[in-house]
Amino acid sequence: MVRVKRIYDPPKKDDGVRVLVDRLWPRGLAKDKARIDLWLRDIAPSDALRKWFAHDPNKWAAFQKKYREELKAKKELLRQIKRLEKGSGVVTLLYGARDEKHNQAVALGSLLKRIPRP
Repeated sequence: MVRVKRIYDPPKKDDGVRVLVDRLWPRGLAKDKARIDLWLRDIAPSDALRKWFAHDPNKWAAFQKKYREELKAKKELLRQIKRLEKGSGVVTLLYGARDEKHNQAVALGSLLKRIPRP
C-alpha cells in the first residue's frame, strides 16, 4: 500500500517505510525529528518543472503529465519504492508542500498504485 502524508504531520507506527520525495529538505524541520527511512530526492520533479508548477492548481493536470514523462527515466527509483512496499507492506511518501492535493507525492503515489508489486 502506498500512502501520502505531509512530513510535518506526526509520524505514526502504521506509516511503514517513510520516504521523503522532495528535492529540497523541508523548511524548519530538523532531520532527527523527521523520522524518514529514505530520502529519494532524485525522484522529485526537476527544478525546472517544480518552479514552473509552483503549486498552481490550474497547472495540476499538465504538471502530472510532465512529471510522468520525467519519471520514465527514473524506473529504477520507482522499482525501489515498489520493493520497499513489497517488503514492508506500507510505504508512506512524504512531502513538504502546504497544498495537500496538488503536489508531487500525490502524483507519484497515484502512479505507483497502478504499478504492480514485483
